[in-house]
Amino acid sequence: MKPTIYIETTIPSYYYNTRTDAELRVLSKWTRDWWDHWRKGYQLVSSVAVIEELQRGKHPLQKEKLAMITSLPLLEITPRVLDVVDAYIANRVMPADPRGDALHLALASVAKCDMLLSWNCRHIVNPRKEEHIGALNTKMRLHIPRLFTPFELLKMESKNEN
Repeated sequence: MKPTIYIETTIPSYYYNTRTDAELRVLSKWTRDWWDHWRKGYQLVSSVAVIEELQRGKHPLQKEKLAMITSLPLLEITPRVLDVVDAYIANRVMPADPRGDALHLALASVAKCDMLLSWNCRHIVNPRKEEHIGALNTKMRLHIPRLFTPFELLKMESKNEN
């Protein structure tokens, strides 16, 4: 069975990045490389929360970003997921935006996704938060998804190729 990855909002955003600064171009390249060459080895899922974030405002290639996500199975936002969001916020694991990072992590945790893929290294893919997330998820008897950026998965795939 293929590992399941929750695709968070930054993935389609970086895949279709149009900004020209060097750092963003590199992150976009890594995102496209992983998506175009390695995603078939995984079961990808996302959520209405990602769709709603991508629908906010007007930005370049918005339709393309949305199409990336709407083609995936979408996880349901259940009362259990919302309870977990509240716990993440109350325990300061995630910022107090219940429709943001806490919701993505809660969806991936409740659905027992193997991984959560994101470029949000401040609040989600943050090594300093890993232990706190693990302890709280263990206390709530939740699965602990592994948190990765596309670059980290590219490194793993290249090691597996050799």
